[in-house]
Amino acid sequence: MFKKLFRTVFTILGAILGYGTFELLTFWMEKSGAITAGELSQWQQLAIGFTFAIIFGLIFFRLTPVIRKQSVKVADNIEDDLRGVSANDLLTGVIGLILGLLIALLLTQIYVSITNKYLYTVITIITYLIMGYLGVVIANKKGKEMLSLLVASRRQTAQPQQESLFNRSKKKNEGIPKIFDTSVIIDGRIAEIMKTGFLEGPIVIPEFVLVELRHIADSSDSLKRVRGRRGLDILNKIQDEYGIEIYNTDNEKALREIPEVDVKLLKLAQLMNGKVVTNDFNLNKVATINGVGVLNINELANTLKPVVIPGEEMTVHLVKQGKDNAQAIAYLDDGTMIVVEDGRRMIGKTCDINVTSVLQTSAGRMIFGRLKK
Repeated sequence: MFKKLFRTVFTILGAILGYGTFELLTFWMEKSGAITAGELSQWQQLAIGFTFAIIFGLIFFRLTPVIRKQSVKVADNIEDDLRGVSANDLLTGVIGLILGLLIALLLTQIYVSITNKYLYTVITIITYLIMGYLGVVIANKKGKEMLSLLVASRRQTAQPQQESLFNRSKKKNEGIPKIFDTSVIIDGRIAEIMKTGFLEGPIVIPEFVLVELRHIADSSDSLKRVRGRRGLDILNKIQDEYGIEIYNTDNEKALREIPEVDVKLLKLAQLMNGKVVTNDFNLNKVATINGVGVLNINELANTLKPVVIPGEEMTVHLVKQGKDNAQAIAYLDDGTMIVVEDGRRMIGKTCDINVTSVLQTSAGRMIFGRLKK
């Protein structure tokens, strides 16, 4: 029943469009001088217009099944696209559409002088379509910036002119978003860093990071399984103590087709203008290449290690031979490696050394020294 009704309505629309096409052609031909006004009698015009209406009606009647199928596909595509559109984007798009239609309404007042009603109708429809489309596109491109400026201006007018430093420090959700990756959660030190309050701004834990943690915790490799479960425990601790929610990325259309977690993490950081918190050296390098800010907790730990100056004395316990046959290796409590020249004969003993140099890299710190004479 619905198909027959749709086909009937579409055929009628085709007939109306056909008659309108005839009127438009007649108007253009009279303006161009191809025919003179009154050359065709009223009955001839009706006959030709009726013929156009029948032809267009038959065309639309035959094309209805094809158009209906394509309409269903277009509707499905629109539905899929709308699933990936956030509520803010949808709101700005609707506002842009309304503003575009209002501008089109003002522009169509210029066309009132057109005497041919069919030409006026066609130009008006085209104007509404163009301005509506431009309104939606411009709103989606610049709507977020405009809304943020509007909200900021309203906050400034609502707040007192002299706001205390204490009140400003109490504002929440300010600053750059910090996006945690899988490695930094498994590491565990991030929970203690958060406890100190050094991380400011919103904390973001993407849903795909949680999925990767779950896969690691379900791994057949016992070592990976232990690391994954440790990461889930740390994540639970962070959520319980700080109330951080998992960020759902299903609405981010740009992230759907990216399979790799690290690439998806960097893309999310670019979309949110945030920084990635990690201890992955390779991810740090890739993020730097892509212009994404990174907070590497290994670099933080290295920075906070006690500073050793060349010429100082240290007491170390030599545990093994170094790359050179004459070298011996010792370690500090924090894992920093110490290379002692000519220390092979003292392996297994505790001795005093003089620090000769310190090599600092993003991967760690190495101390070089010689046996004290």
